[in-house]
Amino acid sequence: MRNGCQMNSWAFVSSAQRVASQTCIDSTATVSLLVMCVRLNEREESEKELDNHHMFSFFSFLVLGLCCLEQKECQLTSAHLSSGENGHQFIPETRRPDRTSSFSSKEFSESDPLFHNEFYGTALASGTISEIHGQAMPSESVRALVIQILFPFLLSGFGTVLAGMLLDVVQHWDVFRNVTEIFILVPPLLGLKGNLEMTMASRLSTAVNVGRIGSSSEKWNLIIGNLALKQVQATVLGFLAALVASALGWILQEELIVNHVALLCCCSTVTAFTASLLQGIVMVGVIVGSKKVGVNPDNIATPTAASLGDIITLGLLAVISQGFFYCMEPYPYITYLVCGFFLCLTPMWVILSFRHPESQKLLFSSWEPVITAMLISSLGGLILDHTITDPKLEGVVLYSPVINGVGGNLVSIQASRIATYLHFHCPLGELPGDVKGCYSQCCSFCTTGPNGRSAQVLLTLAIPGHLVFLYTIYLIQGSPDPPTPVFFFFYLTAASTQVFLLLGIVDVMVHCLWKCGRDPDSFSIPYLTALADLLGTGFLTLCFLLMSLVT
Repeated sequence: MRNGCQMNSWAFVSSAQRVASQTCIDSTATVSLLVMCVRLNEREESEKELDNHHMFSFFSFLVLGLCCLEQKECQLTSAHLSSGENGHQFIPETRRPDRTSSFSSKEFSESDPLFHNEFYGTALASGTISEIHGQAMPSESVRALVIQILFPFLLSGFGTVLAGMLLDVVQHWDVFRNVTEIFILVPPLLGLKGNLEMTMASRLSTAVNVGRIGSSSEKWNLIIGNLALKQVQATVLGFLAALVASALGWILQEELIVNHVALLCCCSTVTAFTASLLQGIVMVGVIVGSKKVGVNPDNIATPTAASLGDIITLGLLAVISQGFFYCMEPYPYITYLVCGFFLCLTPMWVILSFRHPESQKLLFSSWEPVITAMLISSLGGLILDHTITDPKLEGVVLYSPVINGVGGNLVSIQASRIATYLHFHCPLGELPGDVKGCYSQCCSFCTTGPNGRSAQVLLTLAIPGHLVFLYTIYLIQGSPDPPTPVFFFFYLTAASTQVFLLLGIVDVMVHCLWKCGRDPDSFSIPYLTALADLLGTGFLTLCFLLMSLVT
């Protein structure tokens, strides 16, 4: 009798586990039931009053009653949360937060939540790690953070160094000497890496990190939709940037040459389209590959986009504009035909962008930040165009891509990381509990959370990184005279001030955009990189003016 009863008891424990795994939620009631079963099984050895039939009937009614109550509780809770309260729907899961279906009473405490969903602040039992769609927020040590950021940061910095040296060379080409408005066009076109490339990299990195990319078809629809969206934006922004540069040049010089306007529109559109397509393909490979090898795409995607963006865009602009400049006089209609051809491709990219709901939505809602960022970058181009004619500011052309690029790269990493953090911890429109309503510049660096730690690391990397890049420029140029200590002081002061301001602005901007219901992956980086261009060019110009007064 004892053996038969014991076998039936343990068999029923297994049955209870299977029943619990098929119910809509995992509650402590089921765990308590299993503990009761074990204790009654131990009591069987000393008490023989209960026979096999009575014990089995007792357990049957007890389990069925608890399961019915538990399922009813789940249905009421689901209906309550689905009624629109708190702005999102509760979808119950059928497994534990650790994605297993087995239970142990020792793993839970009385303070653990009964439901695991992103609606609640913490999802793991007796833990503090938040989840979204069953995936835990990955944790990083300072060492891993520095290692993952350092190589892409240096790579992107060397890209800006090459872009600065290339701009220093091509400023003496015929097209740059005769069509001076092209200098106004340089910062907006280089800023496309922030408006488009870094924005797409941040969106795809967040999608990969939070598990939005499931099947192969979903992955390719997301990739194709984002690439097509980026081509639409590149074509339109390239054309608008040329019109803005022509208008600013007309205001300054009080003269408008129609052929120069056509040349700027053609060169800007072709450059933006070609550079965006090449960089987009490379970025998709970098993001997918980094996730496969276990590296956080947030740390390497945006710097890689920046490292390729400056040199590719500036090289294409110089070659394309020089070629069309020589063709403009014998064949003046060629610029109109080429520009019209690329504009006519826009409807095809619009159709392809409808492949994914996210890119379809952004096709109508993402124009405000990129156009505003383009206008802000054009102001930086206006400053750059003024420095060409002033002998005191001749070094601004060489160093402006470096200081602008480094600041934009660092702040883009921070923006992407904060956006991923918010995606993990709270729904769009709500802020996590650890975020205060009052912000200050110092609070961005004094917090002990992952975002404060990354801000400290990024600010620390700014000065050593600039020292490496300045020394690289000195070695490549082969100048007999190294930079003076006065130059180092003013330049590093300008660079560190720029990064300090940007890292404080990004903390406020990303949280405000999130609270307003706007995805910071698509809205924050264009503003931030445009501000990096404007602040970098302005501080660098001020640096050279102060140097001229001191020396």
